[in-house]
Amino acid sequence: MNIDDKPHEECGIVGAFIPGESVARTAFFGLFALQHRGQESAGIATSEGDEIRLKARMGLVSQVFHEETLAGLPGHLGIGHTRYSTMGGSKEYNAQPLIANGQRGQIAVGHNGNVINAAELRVEMTEEFGSTFEKTSDTEVIAELFAKAPGSDWFEVSAYAMRRLKGAYSLVIMTKDQLIAVRDPLGIRPLCLGTLNGGWVVASETAALDNLGAEFVREFENGETVLIDKNGIRSRIWASARTTHAMCVFEQIYFARPDSILNGELAYETRQRLGAEVYREHPVDADIVVGIPDSSTPHAVGLAAEAKIPYTEAIIRNRYVGRTFIQPDQRSRAQGVQTKFNPMRGVISGKRILVVDDSVVRSTTITRVIKMLRRAGAKEIHVRVASPPIKSTCHFGVDMATLNELIAANKTVAEITEYIDADSLAYLSVKGLLRAVRAPENSYCTGCFTGNYPIPVQLEMNKMRFELASNT
Repeated sequence: MNIDDKPHEECGIVGAFIPGESVARTAFFGLFALQHRGQESAGIATSEGDEIRLKARMGLVSQVFHEETLAGLPGHLGIGHTRYSTMGGSKEYNAQPLIANGQRGQIAVGHNGNVINAAELRVEMTEEFGSTFEKTSDTEVIAELFAKAPGSDWFEVSAYAMRRLKGAYSLVIMTKDQLIAVRDPLGIRPLCLGTLNGGWVVASETAALDNLGAEFVREFENGETVLIDKNGIRSRIWASARTTHAMCVFEQIYFARPDSILNGELAYETRQRLGAEVYREHPVDADIVVGIPDSSTPHAVGLAAEAKIPYTEAIIRNRYVGRTFIQPDQRSRAQGVQTKFNPMRGVISGKRILVVDDSVVRSTTITRVIKMLRRAGAKEIHVRVASPPIKSTCHFGVDMATLNELIAANKTVAEITEYIDADSLAYLSVKGLLRAVRAPENSYCTGCFTGNYPIPVQLEMNKMRFELASNT
């Protein structure tokens, strides 16, 4: 049940090479800090230098791993992954890391992103390399390509793979004695590097490094491959990589933890600027500013400061409502957002409320929040969205919704205002968004707002297409 009505996160990845330490716990706590990026499955692979050991299954990080599980994953080298499925079903056989075999031995791979030419590559690799595919995710294609690709070293293999892969991929790859980390040539998905106890850690976000007590070194460059082994750390950038990144702008708006550094800046501060910018574009009189907790809080704080209107926590979020494997009955499904949010009537009653949301996808949450606020006695409700209207689907690792489900692709702002029962509604402009994130020209992917993507894509793709193909 999606009561958040938000773009679904992609995946979180972590890798560690720390001589003399057991890194299974490092991977665990790194993944724990990245749990917001995916809640379907979790996995860790490790090695002591002899063989790769793997544990991956459905569930949250804390559900999959326990002390005895981690004890069965010895080694100073390891990678970890927490998944939200963006291609391939939510099945245990798609849980990562995935194992592949080739002329350089066995490898394990964890992937964040989405490869848009995976179907074509499956056919080509079956003919070229004799590859067989048993799973239904694009990660299996990536793993097979890195395992089978020609090249005298991992830098040549990675360059070969970059020439063939189209789309988004931040990768952690391990052999029995090496850690390889890769960021795609467009730089769509984030990846960072840190040091810990004389070794190295890579992760999707700097928040994971902070959770481990690691020292942040830098973010990966577009098209960069980093190799870490007993001889130290080496790096190479693919010659054809894009000079300015095309990172998904939703990392700034919503995906990354607010305490992570993206493009050299704290995400929390960027989100404050987003809120301030939407108010400058669309001012309105109100008594209090309210953010929809917790993801919209930084945006609301920034807007309130710009508007000089008090920011108030008028909506309390039940922080213990999380992902569950129990299917909701009709009553709880209809109740929806009330399970997660509760209004403070004494704060709301008789007030003109300015509600700030970071994004609106289908409008399910904002509609129910407005209804909840009206029942609590709100006099007026004005909505400001700290991102532009979402009018196109994502092709690079975000499960956004179908075109038919995107409310801004099917209704005007005036129609949406009436539909959600707001007194006024306004979105941040694309220009305002780019000002707030301090974007250099032609940086960031804004395809979900503009329909313009950093590489050509088909109008809409089905993330379940490999499952559908296998059933025909």
